[in-house]
Amino acid sequence: MISAQLIKKTLQSVCCCSALCLSAYASAAEHIAPPSLSSIENSDIKRLLPNDEVKPILAGDTEFLSLYSEYMSRDFRGIVLLIPDWNSPPTSNAGMSYLRKELTNLGYTTYAMTVPDIDWQASKMAAQAAAQSSTQSSTQAQNEDPTKTAQSNSDGAVTTAQEPHFVNAIDLVSNEVLSNYKTNLIMRYEALYQNAMSEPNNIVVIAQGTSAGVLLEYYADFPDSRIDAFISLSSYLPNTQRNKGLAQTTSLVTPALLDIYYANDNTDILMSLKNRQRWVNRNAKFDYRQRQLFGLRDAPEQHARLTKVIDGFLRRLF
Repeated sequence: MISAQLIKKTLQSVCCCSALCLSAYASAAEHIAPPSLSSIENSDIKRLLPNDEVKPILAGDTEFLSLYSEYMSRDFRGIVLLIPDWNSPPTSNAGMSYLRKELTNLGYTTYAMTVPDIDWQASKMAAQAAAQSSTQSSTQAQNEDPTKTAQSNSDGAVTTAQEPHFVNAIDLVSNEVLSNYKTNLIMRYEALYQNAMSEPNNIVVIAQGTSAGVLLEYYADFPDSRIDAFISLSSYLPNTQRNKGLAQTTSLVTPALLDIYYANDNTDILMSLKNRQRWVNRNAKFDYRQRQLFGLRDAPEQHARLTKVIDGFLRRLF
């Protein structure tokens, strides 16, 4: 009798525990995604910088921030558009923040823009779309002629088995992710360009890292937007094939090009410099210049030298 009562109490306690666990699981909070890097940067910029410097600009359905600084010398020499590297704010200490202020003392009005977030799922979405389209096409082919489809599949399997297998290095960034970033960046850049054209004068673009690489690809296609000079800081693309083609792309852009790099840049940049010069000689781009800077890129002396190199290049043009 006692054992029966103990068993009954044990069963009741087990049932109560399981009911509590189920209710806790049902009322668990849903996963909340962390805020994007661009939203954090925007909130910091709005909180820390003066309101008259922060200008929101609309690119399609997306609003982004730009930092406006008016020229502070006797003569107005032009407009400079500053585009930082991806995952970098326009207030970074890698040269952009210093140029944004110092170029105003040399007679330039500057616009520094925030860059879009990187969509690391772009390659996965592209693969899913490709798989769906291939499935639909194969289903349609089977409905039209099942015999031919089976024969082509068997021939393809035999060919695949006979072909040798090569292992290629995996790129740091897939082509789809890079193309997605390029599309979003160009949308923002065109909106910033149209906003800067309200003051028609000499227009200079200074871009950094991956942003410079995708903008060089953009200007190699001869867009309608006209600029007078393009200055790239450590331009490269974190994709093997795209970065290999960047050497030829550099020689095809229309505006005068100043290619600045640092002695401690990554290997992909340093190994492509000689090839860029070869393509420039082949395509006879006579307004191309390469300049090397030594030391750390965030040192005050480095910022001063960077400004001097840029100013000297622009004074030869206008």
